[in-house]
Amino acid sequence: MATGTSATDIYLGRTGGPPGYALVHSGKVRDIYTLDGEHLLFVATDRVSAFDVVMREGIPGKGRVLSALSAFWFEKTRDVVPNHLVSTRVEDVPGLDSGWRARLRGRVQIVRRATPTPVEWVVRGYVAGSGWKDYQRTRSICGVALPVGLQHASRLETPILTPTTKEAAHDLPLTHDEARAKVGAATFDEAQRVALALYRRGTEVLEPHGILLADTKFEFGILDGRLVLIDEVLTPDSSRFWPRETWKPGENPPSYDKQILRDWLETTGWNKEPPPPALDPAVLARVAQRYLEICQRITGRLPEGVEVAR
Repeated sequence: MATGTSATDIYLGRTGGPPGYALVHSGKVRDIYTLDGEHLLFVATDRVSAFDVVMREGIPGKGRVLSALSAFWFEKTRDVVPNHLVSTRVEDVPGLDSGWRARLRGRVQIVRRATPTPVEWVVRGYVAGSGWKDYQRTRSICGVALPVGLQHASRLETPILTPTTKEAAHDLPLTHDEARAKVGAATFDEAQRVALALYRRGTEVLEPHGILLADTKFEFGILDGRLVLIDEVLTPDSSRFWPRETWKPGENPPSYDKQILRDWLETTGWNKEPPPPALDPAVLARVAQRYLEICQRITGRLPEGVEVAR
């Protein structure tokens, strides 16, 4: 580790990554490195964004939670659609010394290279978030007409696909016809079928745990001519999870995600443009606890590399 580099810098992806690896892309959460001609190395950091702005501080352990949940769901959905995951073992990453293995434990995914589709595949089973705002204006979401009289958090009789663009700032909603034009009819039809099947699988797994899946976003790629599931799956960053016991149409249930952070930021007077304000450590701790709680509730265990203070 370079002189003056802290563990926090590493977990936020500020160090340039493990030595010998070329950075391909740095996203809001994950840094992607070249591994070889057929594989990439994903490293999940503790970075957190709100209102499409990356905060200067991170959520302790967040990257490990996202990696653990994605690995869990990749395994649970292999019979629905193939995915790009090869390994989550830091020991399978070549060239790391013991220090880097310790820092990256629980944060890595070795994946097969795929060509991502230019669409994000959002499935909604309830009316919430931006979908609720669209419904109030148009009685539809992404061009999908919905019944009159729905309330905030109403359950939809049938889950719907509401695709969006992939933008550096704010993603834009797409109608089905617009999404089909971007990816081609065959890919759209397969992605729609698979996204809805994945949503159903998610609800089947989550409901016995008392968790409702309000909505979620899937990422697909093309690998060897086939549609595959990539990136992350059914995590608090890509999904809206509600405790079943607190859900009631017409109200806004608490969610297992960074909503605590968003709510706190709304009280600061911040204009939602960079730079973000300094974050309250107590708020960060509460968000971290929510991430750990949903991970334990779904998988039955803490993420690899995370220890709870005694």
